[in-house]
Amino acid sequence: MSHSDDSTDSRAKPIGHILDSLGVEATVEDGELVDGAIVLLKVIDTDGDTRLSMACSDGLGWIERTGMLRTAELMESSPASHHQLPDDD
Repeated sequence: MSHSDDSTDSRAKPIGHILDSLGVEATVEDGELVDGAIVLLKVIDTDGDTRLSMACSDGLGWIERTGMLRTAELMESSPASHHQLPDDD
């Protein structure tokens, strides 16, 4: 995964196990392919300071990242009980 934040530590490392330990889950049906991801992390450093960090999968361009973030914002502010977009049908 690509790594992007304001931290001075530039050593990116896999975070799947961290997401698993936080109980992060998504609904992905059989036959569907996850083609990209953006992960926003709330990180508490050793001094107790909090920062936000963002990571995204390789291959996502800035337009896709911007669109995904905007869509996530709209989904989060939606009164719908499920955080997913309606089908194109």
